[in-house]
Amino acid sequence: MKKKGLRVIAAPIPLTSLVDDVAALKRMLARTNGPVVLAGHAYAGAVIGAVGDERVKALVYIAALAPDEGETVAQVFYRDEKHPKSPQLAPDADGLIWMPKEGFGNAFAQHATAEQIALSAAVQRPIALKCIQEPVPKPAWKSKPSWFLIAEEDRMINPKTQHFMAERMGATARSTRADHTPMFTAADLVIDVILEAAGRTLSR
Repeated sequence: MKKKGLRVIAAPIPLTSLVDDVAALKRMLARTNGPVVLAGHAYAGAVIGAVGDERVKALVYIAALAPDEGETVAQVFYRDEKHPKSPQLAPDADGLIWMPKEGFGNAFAQHATAEQIALSAAVQRPIALKCIQEPVPKPAWKSKPSWFLIAEEDRMINPKTQHFMAERMGATARSTRADHTPMFTAADLVIDVILEAAGRTLSR
């Protein structure tokens, strides 16, 4: 993407609550200049949708969750039936949700390489229960152009749920036979979708 003149930044969010994560993303945006395209995977879809920065020109959802105003992440995540190999997720004594070890190969990244699966397991960070229980504010996708890459073989977020969210958003939707980690298993398509969003909106 650098060759296309885009500066790419991975915003570090603490995963302690939706409010905290949105605040962290806003702090990162404050360190940038010019128009922005925000891309989010999984839970991060709720985070990018809750940022009300005028410099954000487009939103890109990669197998992500896009709650509507007043909804929680949990409500959309559990909207449709879960895949038989989807892991059982529950908070520990500290209110943190961890992916079980077997969940990475069975559902999170079943099409990825052994090395990619091992890396995902090694670097995982838990998400606080608060993140998925807080109702979201009016999402930015109601007023900004949005793109949605639907992972048709996702065992974490039901593809039927992804289709529902993309249609409800009025997003430009693209579909691929990927698992929950298109960044690993359909990386070129992920890049194409982000570049399409940038090409159509950043020059405005």
